Amino acid sequence: MRKSPFLFFFLFVSLQNGISQPNCLAFQYAGEETKYLSCLETEKCAGHYQFSREFQTHLDHAIALDSTWGYPYRAKSVAYLKSGEFIRWKQLVDKAVLYNPADNLGYRGWCRYQFFRDYTGAIADIEKLETIVNYDIGYSVNGDYHLKVAKALCYKALNQKEKAIEIIEAHFLSEEYFPGNYDYLHLGVLYLETGQSEKAQEAFLLQQERNPIAESHYYLAIDYFQQGTWENCIHELDLAAQLYSQNLKRFDTYTHPMDQIYWKDIEELRDKTTKAIKAQAKTSD
Repeated sequence: MRKSPFLFFFLFVSLQNGISQPNCLAFQYAGEETKYLSCLETEKCAGHYQFSREFQTHLDHAIALDSTWGYPYRAKSVAYLKSGEFIRWKQLVDKAVLYNPADNLGYRGWCRYQFFRDYTGAIADIEKLETIVNYDIGYSVNGDYHLKVAKALCYKALNQKEKAIEIIEAHFLSEEYFPGNYDYLHLGVLYLETGQSEKAQEAFLLQQERNPIAESHYYLAIDYFQQGTWENCIHELDLAAQLYSQNLKRFDTYTHPMDQIYWKDIEELRDKTTKAIKAQAKTSD
């Protein structure tokens, strides 16, 4: 697996905005004096809250020193995204992509998916990134997904479920694959939604082995319900409820994650299953 040569020029010091503070000496070494000075200005953001005037002012100064460097635009945009000022966020992140597409297309694509449900736009960004780099395209900002899996989820949302399955399965076979926290959950739901019961069960069991969450048991319960195996369904619902009560479930601070469930979902499926069991008992009598 080939890595970006640019990775060697970065120190991974968090600015609490989802990106890493560049190593300014790399620009000086490369003879890029304006970027070096701009980079030094961004270092002054350290210790300041990203919504503060100081944080934003230092980034404004960095942009004034070098308006063709993508990093300060993206760093500045994060506060606007979190505060819901999406138009300003888009203006800034588009600048970041313009001046440094390799480092920012994945970020913009993920945000399009997570915050705006702009699935077509997210796919376009991720696929564009795939064409311009010769190394692993990386992960979502929150670290939950490889961007190829994120792209697959976009295709699922556009009701292209077979294509979504194809992308995830191919990614699983790639050298760069490392199991994500929810990969097998989503693949299992895709199998379930396309009538592939046996594969769905295998995926849910793998999800439970790697990261046990309420959702994997809930969706497995749906599979058993569809097959009419009521006892198995109730058993999985009990496990789902137990994990849910322990807060072992899908959750995102800002949005509703795909395939997330609620307590109401568990209770409604339990009620349906109980009624089905009673109806079957009456028929048998």
